[in-house]
Amino acid sequence: MLYRAQDKAGTSRLGYAESVDGVHFTRRSEPVFSPEKDYEKDGGVEDPRLVEFGDTYYLTYTGYNKKDAQLCLATSKDLIHWERRGVILPAYKGKWNVRWTKSGAIVPEKIGGKYWMYFLGTSRDNNDQMGLASSTDLLLWTEATDAPVLPARAGMFDARVVEPGPAPVVTPKGIVLVYNGADDKLVYRTGVAVFDRNDPRRVISRTDTPIFAPEKEWEKVGQVPNVVFVEGMVRKGERYLFYYGGADANVGVAEAPVLAPK
Repeated sequence: MLYRAQDKAGTSRLGYAESVDGVHFTRRSEPVFSPEKDYEKDGGVEDPRLVEFGDTYYLTYTGYNKKDAQLCLATSKDLIHWERRGVILPAYKGKWNVRWTKSGAIVPEKIGGKYWMYFLGTSRDNNDQMGLASSTDLLLWTEATDAPVLPARAGMFDARVVEPGPAPVVTPKGIVLVYNGADDKLVYRTGVAVFDRNDPRRVISRTDTPIFAPEKEWEKVGQVPNVVFVEGMVRKGERYLFYYGGADANVGVAEAPVLAPK
């Protein structure tokens, strides 16, 4: 597991932990990814998302210098030693997103000869919404739509924020993306969207009610209250394990059964 942790000055780094059962983890004593570049200094490195192609891990993360946040990329063969690939979607230069860029969830296989990535951007109405970018080499990315691919919905659990979670799961019936939504009070809950298997731009369905919400005390009270924020997901036998942040203070795991397609 890669996880984000902050020091007393509020600078974020990524730690590394291992587990044999997916629940009980042992942490390395030192971080494996720390801020170095100007676009990471002081604020740090945040929002890690992982996907593997061949023998290479691709890490999307937010570089934050306490002024701007931008979506960045690094690669590794072992999850310990990383090579920075730079900012892949710069802030303030989007087609519809006019502020920061964050949280890149890469689809784990090519579709239509391209790689695809869902990401967070901010529209002119100050809502954080989900965009889509494409690439031919996983290193150079360009926005694929002129508007959010998954917009915020007034009056619903994702009225204020629609942010990608873990890497999507590609199934015969569609691209399944777990995402993080926040309402107007900035309570974060979890939703699911399904995109067309052959066209990642087209939404087939999305949940009208959240599938996961803050319930435990440590999900309701912390650095940022009332938050469950899913960033990792793995299949273990006949269940999925979801790794998430609770109130920006703890890392938790939840599980759900693998359901047969209808």
